Amino acid sequence: MSRLMDPPPKFLPPEWRLANQIHYGNAEAERSRSERLTAESKRLIEESGMAAKRMQQDANKRLDQRIHDIKFWRTELDQKLEEIVQEIEVLISFKSRVERALESCAEPLRVALQCLTERQRRVSIDLVHDDVERELMKEREVIEGVASLLNRTLEQTIEQIRLNRSAKYYLEKDLRDKFQAEQIDGFCSILTSASPNIDNVTSQTSLAVPGATVTPEEWETFSNINILKAEREKNNSLSLRALVDSLLEQTAADMRRQHNATGTALRLQVQETKTAKGQLEDHLVKVLSEVASQECNLEALRVAIEDKAGPLKVAQTRLSARSQRPSIELCHDPAQVRLLSEVQELTAHIKRLREAQAQSEMELLALTRSQLILEEEIQVKSHSLYIDEVICTQLRQPISIHSF
Repeated sequence: MSRLMDPPPKFLPPEWRLANQIHYGNAEAERSRSERLTAESKRLIEESGMAAKRMQQDANKRLDQRIHDIKFWRTELDQKLEEIVQEIEVLISFKSRVERALESCAEPLRVALQCLTERQRRVSIDLVHDDVERELMKEREVIEGVASLLNRTLEQTIEQIRLNRSAKYYLEKDLRDKFQAEQIDGFCSILTSASPNIDNVTSQTSLAVPGATVTPEEWETFSNINILKAEREKNNSLSLRALVDSLLEQTAADMRRQHNATGTALRLQVQETKTAKGQLEDHLVKVLSEVASQECNLEALRVAIEDKAGPLKVAQTRLSARSQRPSIELCHDPAQVRLLSEVQELTAHIKRLREAQAQSEMELLALTRSQLILEEEIQVKSHSLYIDEVICTQLRQPISIHSF
């Protein structure tokens, strides 16, 4: 029991000193580690501060460069957008010219068709396929061809305007995106550590690269493609405008030339018809004069025949009476010979007069038929002149083919 109550054994002095040495060594080691950590921390603080400043400066520089690049492409896009907008406006004016030209074809075509229809009302021999009809048919073909060509040109112009507007849309969209990107990058470039705006940004901002991110080369290529597309459509539009301008000038010249050719043919036909009508009227006057002359001749023949009837009856009566002479008195004397000769001659005269009368009557009938034919032809010519000189000429008179 007394053994259990003995005090614990004591350390020896060497052990005490050793323990102190150990404590000294541990404290010195801890202090050295602390000093090294402090020095390393100071170095890290300085290094991280310099790195943060350097990285922020580099980021600012790159943001400034990016803003400069965006401004450059915005300038390029703005210039190309202005060009394509102007080209769209000019092409729309050309479209209006083509539409007006197409509308201008309607009236000349209607007049040409109406003239052809009116000239079908000519009658008799005047219903002829003359130069006027040929020129009118050619004019109809020219106008229809011009209208068809203008329709195709109008479709091409509308399609080119659509393509120009498509290029304009992509330029505007690209400009809007770049304006927004410039605003964002401008905001980013003025941010500093002291900016209050950064307090609202979560510390959990993802550093992963979004899937929709493109490379700078792809970014430049995208804008360059939009510019090249706009340039291509602008060049196509310029070529189309040159074509439309030439086409409008050529079609107007073709229509004007054919219109003039038809008008010349119509004037010549009217003049020729008037000449023919005048000659027919001259012949009618002569025929009427000859009819009157022949009627006088017929009357003179009738009177001459009537005049010969009396002497013939006298001679015949004398012969009849002398045939009653008795016996030897029935002599063939000179008086008898003269009477017989007189009867024969008078009969011959009357026969010739009747033949002349018959011929005169036939000739009068022929002259009358010729008179009717001439009067009918004059009516035909008058009708044709009314159609050509009055109807067709008045229909065509307001038509004037101007440059479209």
